[in-house]
Amino acid sequence: MNVRDPFDLHRKSALFVLRTAASRAAVDFTERAVEAGANAIEKGRQAVDDLDMSFNIPKNVPSFGDPQRVVEDRIWGNTAVTARGARGSSQFNKNAGILGGVQDRVGGLFENKNTLPMYKDKPYAYPASHRARPIWRRKRVIALVLLVVSLIYYFGAFGRHRDTEASPRPVWSWLTAGTESSKAADWPKRRERVVEAFKLSWDAYERYAWGYDEFHPVSKKGQQMTPKGMGWIIVDALDTMILMNLTSRVTHAREWISNSLTYDQDQDVSTFETTIRMLGGLLSAHYLSTEFPNLAPLAEDDPGTPGEDLYLEKAKDLADRLVTAFDSASGVPYASVNIGKYEGLPAHDEGGASSTAEATTLQLEFKYLAKLTGEKYFWDKAEKVMEVVDNNGVEDGLVPIYIYATEGTFRGHNIRLGSRGDSYYEYLIKQYLQTNKQEPVYLEMWDESLQGVRKHLVTYTEPSGFTIIGERPDGLQGPLSPKMDHLVCFMSGTIALAATGGLTEAEAKKQPTWSKKNEADMQLARELTQTCWGMYKWMATGLAAEISYFNIASPPLAESAPHSTPPSEFDSDANAQWRKDYSVHAMDVHNLQRPETVESLFYMWRITGDVKYREWGWEMFKSFMNHTAVEDGGGFSSLSNANKVPPVMRDNMESFWLAETLKYFYLLFSPDDLLPLDKVVINTEAHAFPRFDMGQLFSTGWKRKPRDANGKIIK
Repeated sequence: MNVRDPFDLHRKSALFVLRTAASRAAVDFTERAVEAGANAIEKGRQAVDDLDMSFNIPKNVPSFGDPQRVVEDRIWGNTAVTARGARGSSQFNKNAGILGGVQDRVGGLFENKNTLPMYKDKPYAYPASHRARPIWRRKRVIALVLLVVSLIYYFGAFGRHRDTEASPRPVWSWLTAGTESSKAADWPKRRERVVEAFKLSWDAYERYAWGYDEFHPVSKKGQQMTPKGMGWIIVDALDTMILMNLTSRVTHAREWISNSLTYDQDQDVSTFETTIRMLGGLLSAHYLSTEFPNLAPLAEDDPGTPGEDLYLEKAKDLADRLVTAFDSASGVPYASVNIGKYEGLPAHDEGGASSTAEATTLQLEFKYLAKLTGEKYFWDKAEKVMEVVDNNGVEDGLVPIYIYATEGTFRGHNIRLGSRGDSYYEYLIKQYLQTNKQEPVYLEMWDESLQGVRKHLVTYTEPSGFTIIGERPDGLQGPLSPKMDHLVCFMSGTIALAATGGLTEAEAKKQPTWSKKNEADMQLARELTQTCWGMYKWMATGLAAEISYFNIASPPLAESAPHSTPPSEFDSDANAQWRKDYSVHAMDVHNLQRPETVESLFYMWRITGDVKYREWGWEMFKSFMNHTAVEDGGGFSSLSNANKVPPVMRDNMESFWLAETLKYFYLLFSPDDLLPLDKVVINTEAHAFPRFDMGQLFSTGWKRKPRDANGKIIK
């Protein structure tokens, strides 16, 4: 049910509400100012070091009482924005509260109407480009800010639409009901709770923001990222609805795709994000609707009907536009594409370099499309990137996070498995599995990289001995940073998938190929999953921060070194010993509804059969329900601060909340025969494709150059 009036606002006067808000905001402002001051120098250095995130400028005015606002104003830029794109107008929210209209109008002064979508694989605390920002404009903005601060302070409203304290009360009574034991757990009923959460999220979007690319559940409005919309939420969530058998909702989404979705727009879009979300979503919908016709059955996609290939036709149209990103001198794709002009565009910062992960996380989608259409050039374009990357001959299979599209060589030495690096490694093993293990070059590259991770990035925390994957921002010869993005939590599930090929661990151990290396890999997967679960247990809401830091030895312990054994359970005592191993900085406390940990829980449950991964997932799901639900049927929102109760909401529902997070919860609580792991491969946005044989048309069109024991090419 909906929380109708959790703060009794309707029974209190407007003056009382304003006074209360002003008092609370003043206290929060003081606390956050102290926190931000302590972290400003360190975060500034880190932001410059990382200098790699692409992000939107906030579309509602930031909180004027939040010290992070200064940082946000300077850092929410995008690496591939041009003035050609234009954002559609948003609907004015007449029910946003007493000051809602004021905030909306002020927000317009700060909107960048030409920005690309928020990137899936990036935190948002990084410097932005200062292109096209003359000094007179900056002074005008500063003057306006000072004026508006004074006015809003007078009215006692330091909050914003996106920074709204959540209700401390649960949305559903079952959240506070007595807990069940693992043996008594009703997993089908728990799966239905996930469906309920999806329905609430989707129905709120459908009611308040239908057809828009972005949904702001607190202010209950939507916004477009392109003039005519990209179907960002609709297409990304489509295959989740098919899996959940939500026929009426699939029907509505399909009608919109058929009648309203067009890519004939003069708009720059992210090559990577559009490929994994939109192209991946359409291809997955095609696969599920054709191979599993009993899931959300529609007469419109029956064989022989005019709409039989709707999803595939839309995918082909989009891919014909996206593939122009590969038209660089090296074959490495540009960061962006103008989908209306069929033109690839380099990034506007990092010297035009593309993100390595983004350039190498397009292959599953384009290869599957090539298989479906017989258009070999999709395969060849995507495959060429892997050859160019590998020909750099990096040490121990670990790649820097930037690569020049023009030259095909790396920029800088920053190595990490978080943002800009993560899915390069993920797609190595998944390319091997996608073609039914017929391309051993990708298994070889995966094994080399995983060994490099063990050698250079894995260490243990103090005093408890948790296993982490750190970063080498200055290259492999530089110091190890004990920083771990939540994004890195994909790795444990991927390691388990690689070790078993998608079979259960028990089945895999019976194979003649099982080795001590596979055994060690499964142990590493278990240890990393526990560390990621600890990221959730450490936070006040039970929802992980965007970035966690760890206490490690100096020098860091090697992966093979003796170390403490971490506790099997996380003591809830605020002074528990294990809490000393973790640290979360004040500017990293946001939670963006990310899927990486529940993704790994899904893989670990399917592969090991250990019910604790299901139980951890259920506890995590309840935390999302408790702390991210929006009152009045608004759905669910990401959080600006997940380390306080009630948390602070960002007023944004990420598309991957529907496409990934809730899908993985659903699969975690489902029978194992729904998308069996030895029959499918799941892309980095949780869109499922079938494994297939290459046949006569396709083959691996390149070979690795000879290299030494460290991976360096022998010349």
